[in-house]
Amino acid sequence: MSDHLTLRVVDLVAEAKGAMVVELRDPAGGELPAFTPGAHIELHLPENRVRQFSLCNDSRERDRYQVGVGLSPSSRGGSRYVHQSLRVGDLIQVSAPRNNFPLAMDAPGHVFFAGGIGITPILSMIHWCEANRRPWHLYYLARSRQRAAFLEQLKVYGERVTLHADDEANGLFDVAGTVAALAASDHLYTCGPMPLMLAVEAAAQGRPDANVHFEWFTPRQFDRPANEERFTVKLAKTGLSLEVPPDKSILEVLEANGVKVENSCREGTCASCETCVLSGIPDHRDSVLTAAERQNNATMMICVSRARSSTLELDL
Repeated sequence: MSDHLTLRVVDLVAEAKGAMVVELRDPAGGELPAFTPGAHIELHLPENRVRQFSLCNDSRERDRYQVGVGLSPSSRGGSRYVHQSLRVGDLIQVSAPRNNFPLAMDAPGHVFFAGGIGITPILSMIHWCEANRRPWHLYYLARSRQRAAFLEQLKVYGERVTLHADDEANGLFDVAGTVAALAASDHLYTCGPMPLMLAVEAAAQGRPDANVHFEWFTPRQFDRPANEERFTVKLAKTGLSLEVPPDKSILEVLEANGVKVENSCREGTCASCETCVLSGIPDHRDSVLTAAERQNNATMMICVSRARSSTLELDL
């Protein structure tokens, strides 16, 4: 737990319908670890619930973290606890920031697609673009204005923000047409519900993979073989060899054998369990690595990914 902080909840604001902003500070007034736009932190909540939430404040700020938390209708207890039970003054364990959704700071233009509470990491990116005078545009999609968090903050940017509220529009937002009209050099960033993510992904086909960025809330779905193969993992540092059966993940097998590996989501979305691969070919099933990183096979998420080869050697 050495990279974890104990922070105090100093403010809770209902930013929009179903959206809460939590502000955290060091109880002693100390400086917090730096973060970059697109980063998230993990909140360690009661009953061993660990949840990732994107940082939405300006990354130049070192005295506070702000996260936006949407109340999920299918909450497993994390977002519901934040909305109903968290109180100003509470002390909470928080991970150091991690970024699986970094801003390409040298890009000539940034185009953001935010769905609902997916605005949170993108708001931090907008702060950076403004501070560094980089061109950007936001397409903000919400069911209604009442559910669009940070709308008052965003109003100052005028025409650089396009709001599409489902209850006001005469149809669905034209993702394909919007993406097709963008400059080839623009970098695209998308965070929000699965239908939006998949629509942007489909519309961006043909653009360089390095120019298209996603932050997945929920794990992507992958075609899995009808019969999973068993395989062996070798741990380079301990010399241990373990068999991974079809119905267990690498992480579960390691835990059952007393090997501790940092992990959180267990769904392939947070990258906490990212592990170096020394030999063998992973079967990547995470929602974090880029296409180039998957092809490189240097690391894998052992909570969900398996093996294409009979043996994997890991740097553990």
